[in-house]
Amino acid sequence: MSFAPAWWCRGAHLQTLWPRLSRYRPRIALRRERLELPDGDFLDLDWTPRASGPTVVILHGLEGSSNSPYARGLLKAVHNSGWRGVLMHFRGCSAETNRLPRGYHSGETGDIAHLINVLKAQQPHTPLAVVGYSLGGNVLLKWLGEAGTQAPLSAAVAVSVPFVLGESADRLHRGFSRLYEWYFLHSLVRTAKRKAERMPLTIDLHHIDKVGSIRRYDDLVTAPLHGFKDADDYYARSSSRQYLKRIRVDTLMLQAADDPFMTPSVIPAATELSPHVTLELHRHGGHVGFITGNAPWRARYWLEQRIPDFLQDYLET
Repeated sequence: MSFAPAWWCRGAHLQTLWPRLSRYRPRIALRRERLELPDGDFLDLDWTPRASGPTVVILHGLEGSSNSPYARGLLKAVHNSGWRGVLMHFRGCSAETNRLPRGYHSGETGDIAHLINVLKAQQPHTPLAVVGYSLGGNVLLKWLGEAGTQAPLSAAVAVSVPFVLGESADRLHRGFSRLYEWYFLHSLVRTAKRKAERMPLTIDLHHIDKVGSIRRYDDLVTAPLHGFKDADDYYARSSSRQYLKRIRVDTLMLQAADDPFMTPSVIPAATELSPHVTLELHRHGGHVGFITGNAPWRARYWLEQRIPDFLQDYLET
């Protein structure tokens, strides 16, 4: 299925910013559940109304949540398709500080693995799919590669994935993309400072207000909190591109060539993909944008059609 951007919403940055600045959050009732983790921490899950049936797990992007327009939109689309939807908040992203110094990062796959095991234990015969956006997409693809044939999913979708984390971090530090970097840094720094007020952290936050890039933040906070030597070590070990050949679940990857969060060089070649992986690379779409529609007041969010269309064959067999 091809994507053509709306005539009034052309350009990578407009495609990226429009849903965040102009979209009303789709309305759907969500039920929160707290999942306790083996290490004493927790994950907050937001469920759509259905209590049973084919289930779609959603992984949000950096500093996202169930309030993110793209996440709320897909939750509603999943519900309208007759399935159950659940968004897994990464640690500390549900408006409540998590209990441990560690948080989440682009290569942390233990939490999604635990959630999937819990869901399959509860309903072993229910079809299950996972959709990951941006950072969540990188986590999803890395986990699928690690799990191989042991991943108990019917299908998966990854959207706007920063396949090579170091290159994506550097891209965010250039040109207009620094606006996105500033937004993320503001949220990340605020989260780190709030956590430091509640528990001792084994990192030096004295100069955190002067952190000027995602790469520097990852050097100062992400890497030492999660057992990496530095940002380069974190990026090298956590980038999903190196795991794509090992995936054994049918997986659709949706990317835009004009994504302002990355460069064309991060896009994997066909030879790097497992036979179970399909890459749809569209000329336009921005980062988690993909907006169509005849007018701004009739904007349509193409991902919320494309993703259910792909999953239907796997969840309704």
